[in-house]
Order: sequence, then structure tokens, then C-alpha cells
Amino acid sequence: MTAQQGATAPMSPQTGDNHRRQIATYANYSDAERAVDYLSDNGFPVQRVAIVGSDVQLVEQVVGRLNYGGAALRGAGSGAFTGLLIGWLFGLFNWFTPVLASLTLALYGLVFGAILGAVFGLVVHASQRGRRDFASIRVMRPSRYELHVDAEVADRAKDMLAKMDGGW
Repeated sequence: MTAQQGATAPMSPQTGDNHRRQIATYANYSDAERAVDYLSDNGFPVQRVAIVGSDVQLVEQVVGRLNYGGAALRGAGSGAFTGLLIGWLFGLFNWFTPVLASLTLALYGLVFGAILGAVFGLVVHASQRGRRDFASIRVMRPSRYELHVDAEVADRAKDMLAKMDGGW
């Protein structure tokens, strides 16, 4: 018998519900995190705990209208950064004539990347034909956070959390 056979491995988050029990529900992540931190501070085997976000919603915040100028500007920004990085790397490793300074190559990369990025941004925006002419930021947001604990130690965790700040 090896030493590993007696050890209990942490359960994966994909484990079926019959191996874990929900012991608490919190309105925000920081409260759930605080509860797990409390369990950890008091010697509970936190590798047997999972914080599960439930009732997930996709929230897409529209931040502005996107026109040809904006598409070109966004493309130029991302292309400039990529070109700067590639030019700097070529200069750093002297892949071209060592006479060229890495700063010069980085500057050329920035300009070339900005031009290519702007053209690419314009082409992509034009190909969409006005179907999505706005910019947005997408966020996945749960409405509540649940603590799920392995069934074997769930009662102990629930008792410990009841003592936290006089109970929640």
C-alpha cells in the first residue's frame, strides 16, 4: 500500500452534485471569499471547498458608436503595439544588421504596424456593413455565489461558518 492511497484527493469542480453540498449563499464574491478565508484561518481543508457563481448573466455595456475613423484608430493602436514589440525583438536579438539600433527598428515596427492595423481595422469594419457599428465590453456576472463543500466535511464547515461574526 502506497502513501497516496490513504490520502483524500481534492474533488474537481466537475464532480457531480452528490459528492458536494451547498452550505452557504452570498450576494457578492467578496463575502464568499471572506468565508473561505475564515475556514482556511481555522484549519479547515479548503481544497474541499468550491465557490460557485450561479444564475450567470451576460452584461454587454455599449461604450460608444464605431465608425470608420474609430475602426481605423483601434486597428492602428493594436497594430502599432504589435509592430513595436516585433521591431524591438528584432533589434534586441540583432536579427538584422547590427548597425540598426533596436530603437530604430522598434520605431519602424510601430509605424508599419499602425499602418497595417489601420487598414485591417477599416477592412473589417467595412465588411460588416453596419451590422455592428458600436463598441462594447462584455462581462459575465453571477447573481449569487454559493459555497459547495465535499459531503464528508460539509457539516463541519457549516458549523464553523455559523461561528463566523456571530453567524450569517
